[in-house]
Amino acid sequence: MKKYVIERGVPGIGAMDQKGLSEVAHQSNGALEKLKPRIQWQESFVTGDKTYCIYLAEDEAVIREHARLSGFPANIITEVKAVIDPATAA
Repeated sequence: MKKYVIERGVPGIGAMDQKGLSEVAHQSNGALEKLKPRIQWQESFVTGDKTYCIYLAEDEAVIREHARLSGFPANIITEVKAVIDPATAA
């Protein structure tokens, strides 16, 4: 599977408490269950009005299907070509 970064516009998500974020995750997990094993959610970073999600997926089409089923937009989908960190310089 390929790795993707997905930018989702979700107004107010950064102001949600743990219960609200748990509900969002539950909604996403329900859509993921329907699309197994073609997509996996690794983690998401929450900002004020956006999330940046890391997914493993067969292709962009399954990410768009997850967005449709979950109700969370996939505004920008970018395939990750490589991962680097400070150790890459060595």
